Amino acid sequence: MSDLFAALALAVAVEGIAYALFPDGMKRMMAIAMEQPSASLRVAGLSAATLAVGIVWLIKG
Repeated sequence: MSDLFAALALAVAVEGIAYALFPDGMKRMMAIAMEQPSASLRVAGLSAATLAVGIVWLIKG
C-alpha cells in the first residue's frame, strides 16, 4: 500500500514540476486536449495506463 501512495505522490510531483517549469506549454497542451474527441483521449489514457502498469510489472517482477 505504501508503494501505491509513493507512486501517486511521485506522479503529482512530476506534474507539478511540469506546470512550474512550463506553464505556457501546459496551457497550450490543455487547450489542444480540449479540442480532441473524448474517444481519442480515452484511448490515449488507457494506452498510457497499460504501458505504466506494464513497466511497474517489469520493475517489480
